[in-house]
Amino acid sequence: MSPQEDENRRLLRARDAMDRDYAKPLDVPGVAAIAFMSAAHFSRTFRAVFGETPHRYLQRRRIERAMAMLRETAMPVTDVAREVGFESLSSFIRTFRSVVGASPTEFRAKAVPLSVPICFVKAWSRPSSFGQAESGGST
Repeated sequence: MSPQEDENRRLLRARDAMDRDYAKPLDVPGVAAIAFMSAAHFSRTFRAVFGETPHRYLQRRRIERAMAMLRETAMPVTDVAREVGFESLSSFIRTFRSVVGASPTEFRAKAVPLSVPICFVKAWSRPSSFGQAESGGST
């Protein structure tokens, strides 16, 4: 295995950990340790490979999960925020608005549960970057 392949595998291992443990308190040094890298090198390399910083990736993943919960459950927004890993409701609302373009309450009011396989819902409603959600579906 080449050094580049090894580094990419370690980055994927760290990204998988963020996907799996998104609701837990995660920080860049802790995730960098999973990839056996320093925090600075991990952040630079992660951004070069995946196109966004580790923090932004984790925030986007958390918001994706929150969008699904808001669309599919009647759980209060405060509980959704806690379930996806936000300690502060105001931080959750601010981040949600910057990613989706609407507050969680506004999103929920417009969201309609879709009767298609969940993989399509996730692909259609995945926030592509901060400030703009992709809209291939009815969200």
